[in-house]
Amino acid sequence: MPTRNHLRHETSPYLLHHADNPVEWYAWKPAAFERARRENKLILVSIGYHTCHWCHVMERESFRDATVTRFMNEHFVNIKVDREERPDVDAIHMEAVQLISGGGGWPLNCFLTPDGRPFYAGTYYPPQPAHQRPSWTQLLHHLAELWQNDPAKIEAQATQLTDIIAGSDVELKPLDVPEGNDPFHPDTVHGLFNRMRSRFDTRSGGFGGAPKFPGAESLRWLLLYHYRSGNQSALDHVRFTLDNMLYGGIYDQLGGGFARYTVDRNWLVPHFEKMLYDNALLLRVYADAYRLTKNEEYARAIRETMEWLNREMTHPDGGFYAAQDADSEGVEGKFYVWSAAEIDELLGGDADLFKAYYQVSEDGNWEHTNILHPRRSLRNFSSEEGGYAYDNLERRFAEHHRTLFAAREQRIPPATDDKILLDWNALMIVALYEAAAALNEPSYAARADAALDFCLETFRQTDGSYHHVWRAGQSQYAAYLDDYANLIDALLARYAWDGRADDLAEAERLAQLVFEKFHDDASPLFYFAPPENELIARRREIYDGATPSGNATMIHNLQRLAVLTDRRAWRKHTQQMLLTLGRQLQQHPTSFARAAVAWTAEAYGLPEIAIVGTNARAASHELGAHYLPPHLRVPAAEPVAGHPLLNRPAGKPWFYVCEDFVCQHPVGSVGEVVDLLN
Repeated sequence: MPTRNHLRHETSPYLLHHADNPVEWYAWKPAAFERARRENKLILVSIGYHTCHWCHVMERESFRDATVTRFMNEHFVNIKVDREERPDVDAIHMEAVQLISGGGGWPLNCFLTPDGRPFYAGTYYPPQPAHQRPSWTQLLHHLAELWQNDPAKIEAQATQLTDIIAGSDVELKPLDVPEGNDPFHPDTVHGLFNRMRSRFDTRSGGFGGAPKFPGAESLRWLLLYHYRSGNQSALDHVRFTLDNMLYGGIYDQLGGGFARYTVDRNWLVPHFEKMLYDNALLLRVYADAYRLTKNEEYARAIRETMEWLNREMTHPDGGFYAAQDADSEGVEGKFYVWSAAEIDELLGGDADLFKAYYQVSEDGNWEHTNILHPRRSLRNFSSEEGGYAYDNLERRFAEHHRTLFAAREQRIPPATDDKILLDWNALMIVALYEAAAALNEPSYAARADAALDFCLETFRQTDGSYHHVWRAGQSQYAAYLDDYANLIDALLARYAWDGRADDLAEAERLAQLVFEKFHDDASPLFYFAPPENELIARRREIYDGATPSGNATMIHNLQRLAVLTDRRAWRKHTQQMLLTLGRQLQQHPTSFARAAVAWTAEAYGLPEIAIVGTNARAASHELGAHYLPPHLRVPAAEPVAGHPLLNRPAGKPWFYVCEDFVCQHPVGSVGEVVDLLN
């Protein structure tokens, strides 16, 4: 009898990749749990994602093996989960593996009792015992025999583990503030910098050692701190980091876009997958850095990454795909690396010059191949090497890039995970509005408009709530806090760009919905998952992970909406949220970088800039090209009656710089606004 693999009915590319396995996989749906209870079988929950290298390795080694999968089907109900579709499921079972082993990662394989309680978990298991790990088959046989011969032992372990997980939601004691003291005094911001500075990698940039992640939100906060304090070392470290990434292997020197991280400290060897969220966060920090420094290399990084986004990551209807794999033809990085001989053949007489700049050698710098990593700008190379006019060298290298890129396009490319996630799309939408303002590129804002309209139409349900994921014409899974928080942020970003009243109204409505679905009186912080998901625990996520936490983004949203909609209770709520996070924020600012930006806004103020009059939008765009602190910028062609900021006289564009509803005398030029804010 053929195996009934239920994944063929799913839309996730990761799940569909497993749809032809001889495993009787279920998605995380009620039918799997009903069967486990009915047949009294243990449950295997195997969690991964489309761009996970070791997930694909384990699939090839074990989930296609007829003998192994026959045993899995006989003794277990097997559930396959895409962690990007169900981050709440992933978080619960990741905590289980961390409690059991002290580590974590993907693939994540967690074993549950028939009623859905975890009792054992691990990550990758090889087909044969190796590296002090049992084989996958050995583990399966051991657990099946234990369930048959001593189920009480499994039940006891499940009860203990579930109790720990259910009781581990953050219970944060708010920061103690002596009466009469200002908890958001600027001195507290200086303390955040001193703590973050202790994490600086002064040799290679970034924070800490290998593996090296970009830390984009921490870099953005350092730019803000430099602006507010004048501290030069904060700006210097950001520039040092951005330069080293841009001239390292983490950046695709031919096609644009950044890989997720490097396995080494020096930004050379990437884990070659490209994630939408990383590129969104890095676009924002490069846009901010360009505003401050006017370094054209940062503008180049933005433009090339935009070309990659438009070329490879954009759905015809406007949304953005989730990620691109590290592997092609089953080999990590094969699509991106070069031999010296290939470059010699393609570039002929100019090959030696190209190889000198990009550090290409016969032996290679990674597994006998070469990752292109110039380590310095082409302008610096031309002056250091001598004898090369920069303009001529730039033209020649542009042609070489086109030649190598065209050759690379003939290779088999990595697969694209083409599901569209609401929270990651919203991150990119905000980044596009920031890049549009920084580089005066309205086409980027038009791209953001199309993506935002796609999200508002495609993910919204009939009751006004939203779904989390969309693919192949189908949206599903109730949206999480991060979806709503980032979508509100995107709506406010467009509102700042062109002043659409319906965007502000939808942002306000969604903020109210967040209170209704994700909040209770036990804490000012919001839960991550909606109540209908019914897991063994409901958590409040507070740390910035690969993306900023939804709670930190909601602080920003409520700070702005409190002013824009005159809801002063929301401003008070943001302060309560910050004080609740205060101890952790002060001790670990790199893990709370987006909250640190909000804390800094409380310490130094949140300026409000109302732009009213003819060509208000154009004036707003001109102002957006300058680096400014967190602020509210709202353009309107005519005064808006009843609006706390825009009920001002019109005429030629006037800029009203306000704070806490108190405005200075209006000024008539962008330069005057910048001077006032400085």
